[in-house]
Amino acid sequence: MKQSPNASEPRIKQTTTNMKTMTQPKTRRFANHADIPKTYRELCQAYLPRPIHDDAQDEEATAMMNALAVFTRLNAEQRDYLDVLTKFVDEYDKGKKICWLKVSGLDALKHLMEANQMNAADLSRLLGTSRNLGAMILRGERRLTLSHVRTLAKRFCVSADLFLS
Repeated sequence: MKQSPNASEPRIKQTTTNMKTMTQPKTRRFANHADIPKTYRELCQAYLPRPIHDDAQDEEATAMMNALAVFTRLNAEQRDYLDVLTKFVDEYDKGKKICWLKVSGLDALKHLMEANQMNAADLSRLLGTSRNLGAMILRGERRLTLSHVRTLAKRFCVSADLFLS
């Protein structure tokens, strides 16, 4: 008959894809500051920070990082732990390839106008031109001038490059 290990001693489960304590298999949120483990070692028992190799590990590390990041008064060991965890998450995120959709300047303008509840007449007023120009631009019958692009970039707080494709 095998003796069960002492429940007060944390056992670390080691696999090729995951390394964290068996006593707390999921990263948890902390209800208040008093719930956060006080030492680096205790935090490592909650979630052991390691280099991240896949999206599942990234999700777990990010959850723990976000659980700690909401508290402004962390002690030195808690800040060190959060810094290490953040470095691993940032390193993994930098290695991800991001596939940006190619969006035309006109599509971007239409999206921004919709998000700001604007119509063709509002666009004409914003550009300071005839009432019909806004509708003509949105139908693709007229192109934006450099002056229009500057005005739109300033109004929507985006780079002018967005409208130049």
